[in-house]
Amino acid sequence: MSSPVILAYSGGLDTSFCIPYLKETLGAEIHAVSVDCVGLDAPARAALEAKARHFGADTALVLDGTQALYTDVLRWLIRGDVLRDRTYPLCVGAERFVQADRVAAYARQVGATRIAHGSTGAGNDQVRFDVALRALLPGCEVITPIRDMGLSRSHTTAWLRERGFEVSDSTTRYSINDGIWGTTIGGAETTRPDTALPFEAFPHLQDPASFTRTPQEIVIGFEAGLPVSLDGQALPPLPLLAALRDLGREHGIGRGMHLGDTILGIKGRIGFEAPVATILLAAHRELEKLTLTKAQRLIKDQLGDTYGLMLHEGQFYDPAMRDIEAFLEANQQPVTGSVTLYLGYGQCLPRAASSPYGLMNSAIATYGEEAAGWTGAEARAFCKLVGMSTQIALSVRP
Repeated sequence: MSSPVILAYSGGLDTSFCIPYLKETLGAEIHAVSVDCVGLDAPARAALEAKARHFGADTALVLDGTQALYTDVLRWLIRGDVLRDRTYPLCVGAERFVQADRVAAYARQVGATRIAHGSTGAGNDQVRFDVALRALLPGCEVITPIRDMGLSRSHTTAWLRERGFEVSDSTTRYSINDGIWGTTIGGAETTRPDTALPFEAFPHLQDPASFTRTPQEIVIGFEAGLPVSLDGQALPPLPLLAALRDLGREHGIGRGMHLGDTILGIKGRIGFEAPVATILLAAHRELEKLTLTKAQRLIKDQLGDTYGLMLHEGQFYDPAMRDIEAFLEANQQPVTGSVTLYLGYGQCLPRAASSPYGLMNSAIATYGEEAAGWTGAEARAFCKLVGMSTQIALSVRP
């Protein structure tokens, strides 16, 4: 028998297909390694391992990736207010590097040099996995049967059914990636821009017409740009994120569609549910506006966009990412305080913010009303000087 293959196993259709296909074509042992970025309980982990073994994996293991996901990636996305095209919170891209890291570490542990994943040849994840795996495990062989043969989900479904495996029609129709930072949904409707993804395709958020939960207000506490409490109760990062996920789902927060540029240079479209990201980024941004200067926010926004772009494009291990993280660590020190938010009927709205480092000072001036820090004459002179360069430019141009 040839050397073993470590399969990055998600439990979805494509990676489930990879297990029997690789055993049949390579005659190799298949070790299915799943990396939990959701926060699965013990029964769910056991079910995922059982599913891999059902499809023929010689061994199946679920490794925890939630803490590393927060520590290595999510805390920078929060501090950077990172949204792809001001819309999409990088639900999937945030996870892939943690998953690649854990899979590569397991491969080193068992002495394996062949790693497989189930990415297609038309998506972003193939780039993220390939780049990360080759950086983390130089010289490894990356095996990608779905990509190499250009297989569709209907083809892999038929192949599995021919060999006696049951495959749900819903699994064939929609590809769902579930994580603590968000859930993505891909299917026939996302392959074109003029077709709506039906509400029933979203696995956790109900149809907006069915909202019944009474709206509520919550208070999120931050220290140095990171969430530390909910409604006055101090919580570690992962329990806090889990609580926000449950609240967001109850109120229908975070549903969206993203249409944008893929790493390959084509346009792509995906549906997403991101209650945690939607709530946290709304709160963080409000507190940031209170505590950072205009220049601090301008520079941070530019670097946050760059960080999100590089993460999306598979460049998480580029040294420039560590440089941006060092900037964010310093920049976010004053972003401490609390934010009150309204949650209800799919809406998340900041209501109030307070901070010991707040820069809104009514002793100096109240916007739109009165100023104690300068006179009317000084304000008049300031307005004249601010407009001087524009006045001069317009005076000499045709």
